Amino acid sequence: MQLSPNRIEVMQFLAKNMDDIIDSYLTPVDKIWQPTDFLPDSSSENFFDDVKNLRETAKELPYDYLVVLIGDCITEEALPTYESWLMSVDGVNQEKNEGWSRWIRAWTAEENRHGDLLNKYLYLSGRINMRAMEVSTQYLIHDGFDIGTGSDPYRNFIYTSFQELATNVSHRRTATLAKEYGNKLLSKMCGVIASDELRHAKAYKSFVARILEVDPSEMMVALEDMMRKKIVMPALFLRETGIKMGETFSHFSDAAQRIGVYTTQDYIDIMEGLLEDWKIGNVPNLNAQGEKARDYVMALPARLQRIAERIKVPNLPYEFSWIGVKG
Repeated sequence: MQLSPNRIEVMQFLAKNMDDIIDSYLTPVDKIWQPTDFLPDSSSENFFDDVKNLRETAKELPYDYLVVLIGDCITEEALPTYESWLMSVDGVNQEKNEGWSRWIRAWTAEENRHGDLLNKYLYLSGRINMRAMEVSTQYLIHDGFDIGTGSDPYRNFIYTSFQELATNVSHRRTATLAKEYGNKLLSKMCGVIASDELRHAKAYKSFVARILEVDPSEMMVALEDMMRKKIVMPALFLRETGIKMGETFSHFSDAAQRIGVYTTQDYIDIMEGLLEDWKIGNVPNLNAQGEKARDYVMALPARLQRIAERIKVPNLPYEFSWIGVKG
């Protein structure tokens, strides 16, 4: 991927306000929630009673819902992969704790809590084949993933803007469903994770918005490229022992669509929302290539909508290795 020479300058320009960015979109470590704030206290005399209550409410969770919760957990636990990927972006100096490297480490530290919380909940629930889940987590980190961004910061910020919004939708929907199933604790857990993801999405969207002001044509071309490739979630590379890469995600995606946690329509809605937030239709000072790129992305949601209306969600039975007890 051939990058324009001014990308480093743009990254340096954006990093000048990094203290304000971190203060605006991240929460100080000592003030933010931690997984143990929501889980049974192992030092308490009531620990075993609390765990018993947690297991009782977990029995009511449907099979597809557990599949989605596990897939979300595995994705969140693959944070080492995401940090190493972002540290390789042009304009990031990982050898110094300044500017973009500070943002990436602080963002990763917040994200890391999500997998910890979901993992501990699933372990205590008694419904999960934890070893199978752990194997899938190790595979996801071990295999790495290619999301089509290369080391280009513009493409990476487009990706993270979309991905954070998608995870916000997923966790928000799992929170709503948990409440419907009578599981207030799990609903609260998924809800606080969703809130984090929304804050992070606002940050990455702001990075793209700033770049559109100072390098509009190059950012527009990057947006077109990412939309042509389609934004793929890290979960695309999920796999289980003995299952080919891609098959596990396909079944996971089917489960998510069946229960309405993350659907094709959500993908389109997120895209439309980003085009509106970034005011893509009104970005000034585009060159010919930038104008052509804008024409493509502005027409894309309607095109995808027509395709989505013809798609039916498969209802094929599949038994995941992750779930030990169906309930």
